[in-house]
Amino acid sequence: MILSTTHTLEGYRIEQYITIVHGETIIGANFLRDIAAGIRDFIGGRSSSYESVIREAQETAKAEMAQRAHLLGADAVIGVSFSYSAIGSSMLMVTCSGTAVCAR
Repeated sequence: MILSTTHTLEGYRIEQYITIVHGETIIGANFLRDIAAGIRDFIGGRSSSYESVIREAQETAKAEMAQRAHLLGADAVIGVSFSYSAIGSSMLMVTCSGTAVCAR
């Protein structure tokens, strides 16, 4: 499955635009990670534990979107974009969407 943020695929011809597809995941940060991130925020620096959680959530949402596109008979998803939303004080929702297409 080809996933692209662009609306065209070099070397491919889009034969059919199927529909918009989505993938989403909601992740929670654990209590110890919150404390460590708070300390790191206070003294400065990056929070690698949160960064890895966000990367994992992105991959999960992307895989879900690709699976939905595959079930519709798509070869690719174009125009992929991600969105992030906080839910409460310790949950993060990561969504992605794009257009499922048949490309040859």
